[in-house]
Amino acid sequence: SEAEFSVRVSFLELYNEEIFDLLSANDDTSRLRLYEDATRKGSVIIQGLEEVQVHSKSEVYNILEKGSDKRKTAETFMNAQSSRSHTVFTVTVHIKEASMMGEEVLRIGKLNLVDLAGSENVGRSGAKDARAREAGNINQSLLTLGRVISCLVERAPHIPYRESKLTRLLQDSLGGRTKTSIIATVSPATINLEETLSTLDYAYRARNITNRPEVNQMLSKREVLKGYSDEMDRLRRELLTCRDKNGVYLAKENYHEMLEKIEQQQKDITDKAQEMGALKEEMDKKEKLFEEVERCMIEKSREIQKTTEKLGVQEAKLVKVRDDLKKTAREKEEQQHLVSKHMQTEGKLGQQARKLVIVNDEFEQDLERLHNKLSKVKDIEGDNKDTKSDFTSSLEVMVGQMCEKVDKWGEEHEASCNQLGGNLKDQLAERRGQLESLAGKVVELIEWQKAVGMEHQQEVEMTGTDG
Repeated sequence: SEAEFSVRVSFLELYNEEIFDLLSANDDTSRLRLYEDATRKGSVIIQGLEEVQVHSKSEVYNILEKGSDKRKTAETFMNAQSSRSHTVFTVTVHIKEASMMGEEVLRIGKLNLVDLAGSENVGRSGAKDARAREAGNINQSLLTLGRVISCLVERAPHIPYRESKLTRLLQDSLGGRTKTSIIATVSPATINLEETLSTLDYAYRARNITNRPEVNQMLSKREVLKGYSDEMDRLRRELLTCRDKNGVYLAKENYHEMLEKIEQQQKDITDKAQEMGALKEEMDKKEKLFEEVERCMIEKSREIQKTTEKLGVQEAKLVKVRDDLKKTAREKEEQQHLVSKHMQTEGKLGQQARKLVIVNDEFEQDLERLHNKLSKVKDIEGDNKDTKSDFTSSLEVMVGQMCEKVDKWGEEHEASCNQLGGNLKDQLAERRGQLESLAGKVVELIEWQKAVGMEHQQEVEMTGTDG
């Protein structure tokens, strides 16, 4: 027949070391209590935690959204919605199927999704008052979790699970019988370097924890009912005993069970004592063996001392050989250096010789061009001599003609200058006469003006006397 499945989910938060149900009513703020599970070591029971049955993924997403809205968050300088609590989302699956014998069997599996609030630097986040107390509780629980991880990695005899409710909730996931995966969320920003290193250190240490996963056992319906019936009978007996007596008493069956446990523990103690005796005998044997080994060590140390002395002599010889070897190596290096320098010099000389051959070829070509130019220059100089002689004869003829023309022009110029000088003398004499007559007229005009002025002055004086 086909298997039947039943899926239930629960959602809780750990806020200020108190447990709250995120799936309860909005006005329900009651704190939940945590108990040890007597039937399963390392597991816990949370009293009053609500489990909701789901049938599809959408219902799971809706429950997650509802619980996340109720979760405690606050704004800090580093995060607009900083988580102020740890949360645990639990998915419980019950599978009922028929065995090969036709009997109904039950298998139970759990998946815990834990979201841890990040560690917080109060100075940088700006948390104050209630926010600062929240950050302190978060850091304290994470610090306890770090100590638990360190103790598990170092295989310490005592693991401090009970120092925090967070570690009690995660006890089965840390070194227990479950498979555990961890996702470390870090920031690439340089300002968050301290938090990133702390988170990576957590993850690195957590990787070294060794869990011992167990396959979920298939329980028959009869075994499950029998276990529930036995637990109910035990609780009923204790309840009746408490009702009949004053104070706290145990049922007779539980008392006998405790006595059997004590006897078993005494037997264990006896076995351990015998084991300790055997270990003591083994330790005595080890001590004798140690003494023999110590004696052998003394003999070996003497042999080592003699060998050391021989080794000192050999080392002295080796030092001398090493010095000779260094000297030889130095001479070899010098010879190699000289050879390399000679080879470099020969290479440079060869290059210079090749360059000189090239330069010589170029020089011969230039010399040939120079001879060609000299022959051309000689030809040009002969042409220039002929041209110079022709030019000299023609220049002498032209100079003679020019001298004759200059002499003739000088005579004509002298005659014209004499004629011009006579004309100028005549004109100057005529002008002198004109100027003298003009000067006489000006003198006469000045005397007439004086006479007229004197008359006018006399008239003015007379006119003033009459008035």
